Amino acid sequence: MLTEFLTWQLKKMKIILTGASRGIGAATIKELAKNGNQDILAIARNEERLAKLKAETEATFPGSKVHLLVADLSKIDEKTLRAKIEATIGGVDLLINNAGYLINKPFSETSLEDWRQVFEINVFAVAFLTKTLLPYLQQSGNAHVLNISSMGGFQGSSKFPGLSAYSSSKAALANLTECLAEELQDFNIKVNCLAIGAVQTEMLAQAFPGYKAPLEAEEMASFFAYFALQGHRFFNGKVLPVSVSTP
Repeated sequence: MLTEFLTWQLKKMKIILTGASRGIGAATIKELAKNGNQDILAIARNEERLAKLKAETEATFPGSKVHLLVADLSKIDEKTLRAKIEATIGGVDLLINNAGYLINKPFSETSLEDWRQVFEINVFAVAFLTKTLLPYLQQSGNAHVLNISSMGGFQGSSKFPGLSAYSSSKAALANLTECLAEELQDFNIKVNCLAIGAVQTEMLAQAFPGYKAPLEAEEMASFFAYFALQGHRFFNGKVLPVSVSTP
């Protein structure tokens, strides 16, 4: 077991993380880079923030390399994504589907376009990325796909007014995780999902002005990085609540 652990620590990982420009995503990039032996492709829409993240991370952890892909996940195409991978990290051992889109609006006021936007990022983009990256994940031999969901989509948890579209999309993501884990296990690809509680991020502050979450983005990112790199040794097809409160 010790030999296995040391081998894992020394292995250079090829990682893709979406929603990388701010909040938990940006903090997770820095956590992943800490061991100085990672090759990371960070995907987000904000070019300025991504460039700043790259500069800060590589200056602090020079052994790790951060590559950037500025893209809208609702519009990204397969050819562009694969070309970027070939030109940078050359494969994928770990995919973290962290990007999320939240609308806080009463159900009676939520339009069909609102629902489409939320599901486009929170569900369809995850399915598209995972399918597009399958050849790389299969080549890894021990790949992990980690989907980031929410306690709002966790069955039996407390639900909040205004989050019908968001919570429904995160419930769909949890179910997709279970389905993919079953379909991809023959390729030694593990798929898990973390349903997180409230974390102090810009997205939360925009949706719920004045609310103070019990955890900072950096605290959750530390757990994300650990689970992303280690969790598939112990779990597959699991939707795990990560919350300090009881559902």
